[in-house]
Amino acid sequence: MTARFTGRVVLVTGAGSGLGRETARAFAAEGGRVVVAGRTAATVGETAALIRSEGGTATAVTADVTDPESTRALVRRTVETYGGLDVAVNNAGIFRGGHSAADFPLDDWRALLDTNVTGVLHALQAEVAHMRAHGGGAIVNVSSNLGPHVRLPGLFGYQVSKAAVSALTRAAALDHIGDGVRINAVSPGAAESAMSLLPGETEAGREVRMKEQSPLGRISSAAEVAAAVLYLASDAAGSTVGTDLVVDGGVSA
Repeated sequence: MTARFTGRVVLVTGAGSGLGRETARAFAAEGGRVVVAGRTAATVGETAALIRSEGGTATAVTADVTDPESTRALVRRTVETYGGLDVAVNNAGIFRGGHSAADFPLDDWRALLDTNVTGVLHALQAEVAHMRAHGGGAIVNVSSNLGPHVRLPGLFGYQVSKAAVSALTRAAALDHIGDGVRINAVSPGAAESAMSLLPGETEAGREVRMKEQSPLGRISSAAEVAAAVLYLASDAAGSTVGTDLVVDGGVSA
């Protein structure tokens, strides 16, 4: 086991389950002191407890990225708890699908943009405000292969929101590399997460579907996606700025 993040403070939003939980665990396993954040106290508490049971250091904080004051308070709490903020992973996101562009419900549209786009901006602004005043840091936004890299019918709003995350990442990266803040994105495809299940689909059914849809023949594991996030946050990616790293088994190749 390496310890690339020993002594570093890491914030992960959307860490109550799925890819966020696995990413938080991976940082803690490599020595990071991790703040796990999300809207549901019970699930982020479970993530923090799991990390501590594995010998890691973690604190759970309830926060809502759609509220700018909540994200600012989250960063303040992180700094108060561990003395700084070195790495941030903006993973919080929601999924809405099943409608064409012309028929997309406006309530779903607003919810997607509020969480997936404006929520990332709220978090990034609070994170950069601290990092640029304290020697820099690394930020990884979690986007998707759907939208920036491949499009499918019936997923209009979600794809637009994730394409915006990719564009936001690249633009912000150029704005803030001079401040010592490296900003990149990871774009997973179907991965080991409930969000990749179709309505009514079982995990076994997803495996069958992905054998046909993915050149790799399977979904990505949560650990594989987390590994991409950790790479971009690490010193090994010191000259990687504004990239969008796709982890989707070749679907968008």
